[in-house]
Amino acid sequence: MSISLAAQNLARVVWNRTAKLYRRGRHWTLRRQKDLRETGKHARAQVKLGREAGRDTAQTAYAGLVRGSRYWDRLRRRTWATIARDVSARRTLRAAAAGSGPILLGPWLSEVGYEALYWVPFVRWFTRQYDVDADRVIAVSRGGVASWYGGIASRYVEQFDLFTPEEFAARNEARRGDADQKQLALSGFDEEILSRARARLGIDRASICHPSTMFQLMRQFWLGNDSLQSVLDYTEYESIAAGAHVDLPKLPDRFVAVKFYTGRALMDTAEHREALRRLVERLASRMPIVALNTNLSLDEHADYVFKDVPGVVTLDGWMTPHNNLAVQTEVIRRATRLVGTCGSLAWLAPMLGTETLAVYADDHFLTPHLYAARHAYASMDAARFTPMDLAVLDQINIGDPARVRDTISR
Repeated sequence: MSISLAAQNLARVVWNRTAKLYRRGRHWTLRRQKDLRETGKHARAQVKLGREAGRDTAQTAYAGLVRGSRYWDRLRRRTWATIARDVSARRTLRAAAAGSGPILLGPWLSEVGYEALYWVPFVRWFTRQYDVDADRVIAVSRGGVASWYGGIASRYVEQFDLFTPEEFAARNEARRGDADQKQLALSGFDEEILSRARARLGIDRASICHPSTMFQLMRQFWLGNDSLQSVLDYTEYESIAAGAHVDLPKLPDRFVAVKFYTGRALMDTAEHREALRRLVERLASRMPIVALNTNLSLDEHADYVFKDVPGVVTLDGWMTPHNNLAVQTEVIRRATRLVGTCGSLAWLAPMLGTETLAVYADDHFLTPHLYAARHAYASMDAARFTPMDLAVLDQINIGDPARVRDTISR
């Protein structure tokens, strides 16, 4: 072997080893560079995710803060408004009950239904809550409804003893035009009635329990903003046991009292008149009917009149402005059933022990009252109360008397 060949071989070995080490180093360098790039990419992704998560967390926290703030603001407004109404009402009632002098309840100028379903139970609660002796209490209303206040008031002032019917109707209509049908405040007409009532009673001064206190407490329930508890907290429901002392014609031993009148629940239309007449005719074919038409124009409602229907007895000549509600109350008490517009005396009839079929065509304004009435009747010894949409008559065979009788009797 020559020295030059050995040198060439050694050089090749050195070169190969050097090249291999270079390749390994380069491969290691490239891998490290790739790792660094992946690490940077991952770090940037983590930063982005952290930024997005932080933004989402901040947005969620902000939204929760806004919702919570709005919730507590609504709760504060409702709670404080309710507390304020309660405190104000109880302060007013406590002042009216203080001492030992007479207390005037009223005057009542609003709808008959509100008086029966809310006002009488409210003043019953008032006299018991503040331990007011009935001998101190004087109810001021109209139509001869002294029996409604049995056990609550020892005396009663009839507003038609203070005003002529024409004067009363005109003044009350003016009051409604100036403010509201509901007695949300003591009006000039209210004050004049109370002044004349005191003069008639021969008393100089008397405390006042005015309907505005009740309307302020319960109005939000009627508007759908408060629960039924806002009514139950200030009412006590009981059957009306005392009878009205009125003169009546001889009535059948068994009869149905009918009281249909116009209003929001049963608007005066040709279709409604025809449907109601057919219903009355079917009822009259089975049992005598006593129609509670008053022929009086004392408020914005008018009675549906069913002329020339066999078996229908009217009370023409027996009702006056002074006694019309007393007469109707006593007739309903003696009736087997009351069938009429859902409202007014239909709320009273179950408290008198008379089963009631309350008819309506539009229940938009009836919903809270139906809710309150059902609860009230369930809490006392009341007769059965059945509301019925007039449209039901279109769903049954009105030409089949047997089916109609079955529907009415259920």
